[in-house]
Amino acid sequence: MSFDPIDHDFERGLQNRRNVLGDAWVDRSLDKATGFNADFQNLITRFAWNEIWGRPGLDHKTRRAIVLSITIALGRWEEFELHVRAALLGDEGSRLTPDEIKEILMQSAIYAGVPAANTAFTHTLAILREVGEQIGYVLAPAAPADASHSGIGREGRTASSPVLHYSVREPRNGKAPRHTVVLSHALGCDLTMWDALANTLTADCRVIAYDHRGHGSSDAPDALYSMAELADDAARLLRELDTGPVVWVGLSMGGMVGQELALRHPALVRALVLANTTGGYPEAAQAVWEQRIATVREQGIEAIADAVMGRYFHDGFRAQKPGTVARFRRRVVSTDAVGYVGCCNAVGKVDTASRLSSIAVPTLVIAGELDQGTPVAMAQALADGIPEARLVVLQEASHLSAVEQPQAFQEAVVGFVTWI
Repeated sequence: MSFDPIDHDFERGLQNRRNVLGDAWVDRSLDKATGFNADFQNLITRFAWNEIWGRPGLDHKTRRAIVLSITIALGRWEEFELHVRAALLGDEGSRLTPDEIKEILMQSAIYAGVPAANTAFTHTLAILREVGEQIGYVLAPAAPADASHSGIGREGRTASSPVLHYSVREPRNGKAPRHTVVLSHALGCDLTMWDALANTLTADCRVIAYDHRGHGSSDAPDALYSMAELADDAARLLRELDTGPVVWVGLSMGGMVGQELALRHPALVRALVLANTTGGYPEAAQAVWEQRIATVREQGIEAIADAVMGRYFHDGFRAQKPGTVARFRRRVVSTDAVGYVGCCNAVGKVDTASRLSSIAVPTLVIAGELDQGTPVAMAQALADGIPEARLVVLQEASHLSAVEQPQAFQEAVVGFVTWI
C-alpha cells in the first residue's frame, strides 16, 4: 500500500485561499510562518479554506458578503480589511463591486449597529482610496441631502400642472444608461406597482415611474379626462426631465397612454411595451365603463372594489396571494374618486385602433391568457395593427400580469429592452 505525501485537505484549502485572497497576500503570510504559528496556518488552511470555502453550496461572492457581515458585527477589523481588499481585487467571477460592499455595510448598520457600520465605512473608504484607480472606481464628492434610496429612486413633482408625482432611478452600474425607461401604471394603481421591474431594469437603464393624474400623489383635477390629456401629461413630464426618446412600458391604462403618446409625440418614444391593453372597446364594453363611472359617483369606489380585484387577478392567484390582493384593493379604494372617474372616462373612450399603423417604433405586446378585461384577441389586434410589433402571451396571468407573473413579465421586458 503506497503512502501519498500530499496533504490534500491542506492543498485544496491553500488553493481556495489563493483564489479568494490572491497569491501575493498568501505568499506573504506563508513566508512569515514560524515554528510558533505554522500549526495555526495549517489549521486555518485545512478547516477555514477547505472545509468551509471548499463547500459548493454557496458561491464565493455570497461567502464574501457573509464574512464581511460577521467581521463587522464582531469588530474584527484586520480581518474585515483583508476581505474587503480581496473582494475588490479578486477574480471577476467572485469580485464584489464598491456598490455591493456599500449595500453590505448599509445592511450591517441595521443588524450589527450604526457604530460598527460607521467604522466599516471608514476602513472601506481608506481601501478604496488605495485601490480605486486600479479597479476604475472614482470617489466623487456627493451631498448626503441629495442621496436617495436605490430601490425607490429620487422622487419629485412636475413644475407644470396638473402636478405629477414621479420617481427616477439611475443605473446601478454607474455608466451612461442603456435606455431611459418609463413605467406607466394601470387604473387604480400607482407607481409602486412597478418596484420589482424598476429595480431589475436599473441594472443598466435609467427608470422613471410616475402617478397618472387622479392617482397616488399626483393632482386630481375635477373633470372627465381624455386619453389625449393623459398622453400630454406624460409628454410634459418627459420634457421637464429632458429624457429624450424613451422606452415606454405601460400596462392597461398605461399602455393606452403609451399608444397615444407615440401618436401625438412620436419624437419622445423610442420603443413601446404595451401590456394587457387595447386600442379601443366595443360599444357594449364602453357602456360598462359608463356604468362604472355612475356607480363610483353614487356609491364610491368601495362599491366596485371586489369586482375590480376579480378582473385584476384570477381565482388561483387570489387564493394563493391574498395579501397582495388586499394591498391592491387598498390602493384602489384610496384613490381619489374624482381622479378615478376622470381616468375611467379616458380608458372607456380610448380610440387608437384606426391609427395604429402610424406607430413607427419597435413594440412588444404582452397579454395574459386569463385576462378578461383586455383578452388576448385585443392584444393580437394591437400586434397586427402596429407594423413593428410582436406578441407574447403569459400563461396563468390575468389583467395585472406584471404582478401575477413577475418573472415571466420581467424576462419579456428585459429581453426586449436589451434587443432594441
